[in-house]
Amino acid sequence: MDDRAGAIALRSVVGWVEPKAKPNAWIVGLRLRSTRPTILALLLLTAPAFAQDEAPNQTLKRVEQEIQADKARQRDLERQSDTIRKELADLRNRLVGLAEQARAQETELSELERTLAALEDEERAQAAKLDAERQNIARLLAALQRLSRVPPEVVMATPEGPVDTLRSALLLRDTVPALRERADALAAALQRLADVRERLEGQRARTLSARANLTNREGEIAALVARREALSRQTDEERQAIAQHMARLASQAGDLRQLMERVEQERRATIETVARLEAGRLEAERRAAEQKLAEQKEADRKAKAEVVAVQRAPDLPILNGGLRLPAGGTVTARYGEQDRFGGTSRGVTISARAGTPVLAPYAGSVMFAGPFRGYGQILIVEHSNGYHSLIAGLGRIDTSVGKHVSTGEPVGLMPSSADGTPDLYFELRRHGQPINPERGFSAPEGKGQG
Repeated sequence: MDDRAGAIALRSVVGWVEPKAKPNAWIVGLRLRSTRPTILALLLLTAPAFAQDEAPNQTLKRVEQEIQADKARQRDLERQSDTIRKELADLRNRLVGLAEQARAQETELSELERTLAALEDEERAQAAKLDAERQNIARLLAALQRLSRVPPEVVMATPEGPVDTLRSALLLRDTVPALRERADALAAALQRLADVRERLEGQRARTLSARANLTNREGEIAALVARREALSRQTDEERQAIAQHMARLASQAGDLRQLMERVEQERRATIETVARLEAGRLEAERRAAEQKLAEQKEADRKAKAEVVAVQRAPDLPILNGGLRLPAGGTVTARYGEQDRFGGTSRGVTISARAGTPVLAPYAGSVMFAGPFRGYGQILIVEHSNGYHSLIAGLGRIDTSVGKHVSTGEPVGLMPSSADGTPDLYFELRRHGQPINPERGFSAPEGKGQG
């Protein structure tokens, strides 16, 4: 057995020893991603490899034979890894779709609730008006009823003169038609009130249905987020198990130290090669993004009036350059306006329903996720070309540092609030300077325009 064959054999075993290597570097090494029981079975099968003291050449020969026998299992693990990656991609697409549906249902529910409130106000106004009219008619009817009980003889015997008696008769004759008209108007008002109440009941039923649909969508999103996180954790657990097993093997392979050093040198050279390729790819993407940004700036310059109109829209789901607002709701403070504390806003404040999913405004990598001083739960996502998104005011964060998120992918939930509409603060920065988020990636470098 020559040294090169032994190096190739051991390379597939020790290629996972260093957990701090960049994730992209592992694409040229052995990808041992699979379901956790399969990995544990592989570790149990290979665990006795260095159980007893042996000569280095005998140990190397036995390791090579075991690795040759495990190649079939490794191919199975590769196929399982591809399946997991495809499932993760499918989950992200489904999450984006469900988030869009939830956003639309949030808007529909808000419209239904506003209509319901207007109908309830109309019902109360109609009821108050009818109560007042009923009281007036009741007083008139009581007066007529008292007059009807007076016999004609008593009327004739009253000390009033004929002229006064005639005047009273004429007054009663004019009152009866007016009373009939008011009774007819009262009946029409009662019918209108019945119509309003019927519409109100229908509106309440539609509102309850919309709320139920929204609850179902939020439940589906929560289940998919949990599934996504479980699949993401699976790879980390497998790598940790393999690293522990390799550490045990390394402690028993003192006689092969020189060979392992050569293997380590080859592995580092491979990592450096992959890093250079990755750097070249990122540079090409950066140049393409800068060219696209320049084209967008030119388009904005030619259509400045349309851009200004878009900036003042009440709620923009998709902004320039594909950037999105992180939550559906009402924009209460825009960039450059006065916020509720009396200062100048450097971002966008959105009032949204408690429990509403918070979405990634654009694809990127999570740089920070968690509580920060007095700002509560915040999330910072790094984009290309020096852009960063900062989202503050989340009630729950469903991602972690180092994870890649897609545009529109759910990353957390709005918190609960006493009035049911908590605030979410969204700020877009480039090279550390805040810019107008509603202009998206078309804003110039440095401070944005209000």
